[in-house]
Amino acid sequence: MKKSHLKSPDLLPIQQKDRKITNLGYSFMWVGMVVVLATFAIGGAGVMSLSLPWVILATIIGSLAIGFFISLIADIGIEHGLSFPVYMRAPFGTIGTHIPSITRGVTASMWFGINTYFGATAMNGILNILFGFDNWFICFLIFAVVQLVNTALGIKSIERFADLAAPIILIISLWMYVSLSDQAAAAGRDVWSWVESPVTGGAAFTAFLVVIFSNMGFWATLSADIPTISRFIKAPANEKNWFKRNKGSLIGNLVAMPLTQTFMIIIGAVSYIAVLNYDPVVALQKAAGGFILAILLLMIVLAQWSTNTAANVVPAATIFSNVGGPKFPFWAGVITAGIVGTVVQPWELFGVIIPILLFVGGILSAIVGILFADYYLIRKRRVNVPELYEDHGQFKYLGGVNAAGFIAWIIGAAASYFVPEYGFLVGFLVGAAVYYVLAKYWWFKLFRQAEIEEPSDEKYLGISVGRDWVIEEERIYEPAAEELPENLDLY
Repeated sequence: MKKSHLKSPDLLPIQQKDRKITNLGYSFMWVGMVVVLATFAIGGAGVMSLSLPWVILATIIGSLAIGFFISLIADIGIEHGLSFPVYMRAPFGTIGTHIPSITRGVTASMWFGINTYFGATAMNGILNILFGFDNWFICFLIFAVVQLVNTALGIKSIERFADLAAPIILIISLWMYVSLSDQAAAAGRDVWSWVESPVTGGAAFTAFLVVIFSNMGFWATLSADIPTISRFIKAPANEKNWFKRNKGSLIGNLVAMPLTQTFMIIIGAVSYIAVLNYDPVVALQKAAGGFILAILLLMIVLAQWSTNTAANVVPAATIFSNVGGPKFPFWAGVITAGIVGTVVQPWELFGVIIPILLFVGGILSAIVGILFADYYLIRKRRVNVPELYEDHGQFKYLGGVNAAGFIAWIIGAAASYFVPEYGFLVGFLVGAAVYYVLAKYWWFKLFRQAEIEEPSDEKYLGISVGRDWVIEEERIYEPAAEELPENLDLY
């Protein structure tokens, strides 16, 4: 007996009774997710050319824009309860899904390593202040294990930690802002007007756009695999209004994320204004000491923990579980993500990894466009979900590969590469346009799709018609040779 490789229990559609994340819980998850070193770096880079008010405006625009894209793709998880690697079987094929998915999985694992290193340095600072302990690598290993255990316990455990951490993060962030602002003032720099190297005219407009697209590109990776998280968000059944059905997602993506993102951009900017370093850990160590510094560093630790579990380890573990099949459960994917994030040695490649990962984020923007085109423009949100779990179903295509998806991804990624400043938008638009044309007028003429041929709401929609997709974990019976009849007539 053996299970189908596509029917891993951790990848089956999430039913309504198992959707545990509340609207507030999802918003609190965002509070933790945005507090990472790369967010502070965007703020620090911004005030090199623009004053803080302009950096804030660009951040709000970029955050709202990417929040809108995230909300669009999140509906895949909310409507059908599907994770990112499972839905990717539609635009890329049951085998083809592994290539773009693993790209995202490795990227998420590397971000896990970077954020764990960032948090470990803060943890080491706390232990040094309180107990005289000084070994950041031991802190790294302990911090990594704690985060991985928290993630392996499931999405509800992650939400509970976010509920605990978010209020603490917000309170300490306000304290951090005041401390850094005072330090900037002591250096004779007004945080609202100081600019390191002011630019005007076309250069100022370009710098403004760079801040916008930096914020968008940074979250391109999560906008691709947000269904992996959104499938756990509580949503009303039999609600066909898109906005009402996605209320929890919209509050998190268009309110909690932009507000928190903007505030952390401000902290990164003020940190740079104060000590010419966007890393608030470095800035605070110069501005504070003793117990106060330990409390401020605690915020960094909690934020990295909250970021990693939701934004990095869950997506990576789900992807690795999809590749490994039923014999490779979610917890094994969690361990794999931790190993990959450690093997890349983020402490050695810190200055190189972030530019590489932001570049990969631009490449993944084409996948967001492909998902949008496949889900909204071609299938119109109707999905033949049971076939996603069939080895020889409609998504097998040609040897398990959807050529339209790969061609669109290559072209969209290339376009994103040549205009890195606007990578997300270009990658999204090109990927979506190329996929739409190839899939609609070529690939799906060769490989017919039931939900396109017969666009029935009752057959192919999920929660909006009150349906829980239930996939039978069938077993394929393989009789032993001695069990076969001696005179079996095969003809």
